[in-house]
Amino acid sequence: MNARRQRRGPAASSDEHSSKDRWLVSYADFITLLFGFFVVMYAISSVNEGKYRVLSDTMVAAFNTPPKSLEPVQVGKPIENFAPQPDALGVPKPIHLEPPKPVELPSQHMIKIAEQLTASLKPLIDKDLIKVNRNNLWVEVEINTSILFSSGSADMEEEAFAPLSKLAMVIKDLPNYVDVEGHTDNFPIKNAVYPSNWELSAARAASVVHLFVKQGVAPERLSAIGYGEYRPIGDNNSIDGRRANRRVRVVILADKNARRVARIEGQENSINATPAAASP
Repeated sequence: MNARRQRRGPAASSDEHSSKDRWLVSYADFITLLFGFFVVMYAISSVNEGKYRVLSDTMVAAFNTPPKSLEPVQVGKPIENFAPQPDALGVPKPIHLEPPKPVELPSQHMIKIAEQLTASLKPLIDKDLIKVNRNNLWVEVEINTSILFSSGSADMEEEAFAPLSKLAMVIKDLPNYVDVEGHTDNFPIKNAVYPSNWELSAARAASVVHLFVKQGVAPERLSAIGYGEYRPIGDNNSIDGRRANRRVRVVILADKNARRVARIEGQENSINATPAAASP
């Protein structure tokens, strides 16, 4: 029995010693984990000085910004300047405001132009050599070619300069665009200079335009148009009708696109021009 105890004695003491040292393993693991924890916490808590300084400056600037005004922004003079100013007795003086200038409508502008042209060209109007008509979009000055050109020619006659010069004096002071139209009868023409009535009518319109430019009318406001015999106003089978069809028409436009708009809408022929009455 004692022998057994003696054999078991050293083994038992070794087991007891090893069981007492097991806590060192757990302790070492705990220390390792604790060390890793503090390393991670230190890495998280380290401050980037550059970013911190930017954030700090931004916060300071935001809190130091002066408050924005809630008052409306004044445009032009303050309303106080329009307040009545008291006189020596302290009685406010009445305010005198200038009435707004009336806006002139295009139709009113066309009426004034027509009246001015009618007054300037009255002697020729009375002889039925010139007609002045108007509507809200343009003023027409229709001139019979018998006082402008000889038959089959675009060279201007001597007696044409006086009326066209008077017309140019009125036109040159206006801002309006001007179309100069040439028209012929249906009598055919064919020669080395004018192969057809197209060329003849365009050349006559160009002759009038050249005279206007020499009289001081701005060339960028002028247009020369040749219609040939294709826009008659009279019967080409009669002498009077053919004479009426041989004409030059000066059209003063209220707007440079007025006739184009009327043409697009199909109203150019439906807009009737009325004779302009001379001013008393």
